[in-house]
Amino acid sequence: MSAHLIVMANEKGGTGKSTTAVHVGVALALAGLRTALIDLDSRQRTSTRYLENRWLHAQRHGLTLPAPDVAVVEDGNNGEAELAQRLQQASTLDFIIIDSPGRDSALARAAMARADTLVTPINDSFVDFDLIGEVDGESFEVTKPSFYAELVWQARTRRAREQGRPMDWVVIRNRLSALDARNKQRMGAALDTLSKRVGFRVLPGLSERVIFREFFPRGLTLLDRAALSDFSLSHVAARSELRALLIGLNLPCGIELAA
Repeated sequence: MSAHLIVMANEKGGTGKSTTAVHVGVALALAGLRTALIDLDSRQRTSTRYLENRWLHAQRHGLTLPAPDVAVVEDGNNGEAELAQRLQQASTLDFIIIDSPGRDSALARAAMARADTLVTPINDSFVDFDLIGEVDGESFEVTKPSFYAELVWQARTRRAREQGRPMDWVVIRNRLSALDARNKQRMGAALDTLSKRVGFRVLPGLSERVIFREFFPRGLTLLDRAALSDFSLSHVAARSELRALLIGLNLPCGIELAA
């Protein structure tokens, strides 16, 4: 494979995987990079529906809205074989994004093991932190990595054995509070400690903003300023967050994204 593979993975739902996947995919497409998105959640199909809405909105209003090609791979007996086939067919692309379901599955693990960049969005809460690490209830100090961190370690080991290439693991803190609250400080300290222990990078993600939910029916993103008649200061702030995230992912693009 020559395409750079970005896998969005987290076994919890509602952490922003699909929103992040679509925005990154659109950013790459807008930059003129050949990009595809593979949706592994064949039941909810959130990222697929998002991009279908985008195509319909563009058709209705005569707009040009670049987007990644999208395909759905169903979990099941032939899921891993189909995924491998699609990755092989898309090897001439620049980027492939995989949006994993919010649950454990053999298909999700197979995708994770192939990732060049593994992105794990979490909400800024110890409920979500528990996925990757455990903390002491009194001191909030990290006691040990959790099951998901072990799963990523296994995926990294499998990747190194089969492909001989490193994996960049990025944990994104979504729904960050604007206030310097005690929970935010504790989460930051715990993530810093665990990142040094198991080897991931931490990036600030997207705040809880209504605009992301409002975009879905039209398939629009924060990068489609020309198509947004209601662009506001709230959009400017959210766009700034997205730009910082895109730059922080440090993808091998060689160009500036989301300018």
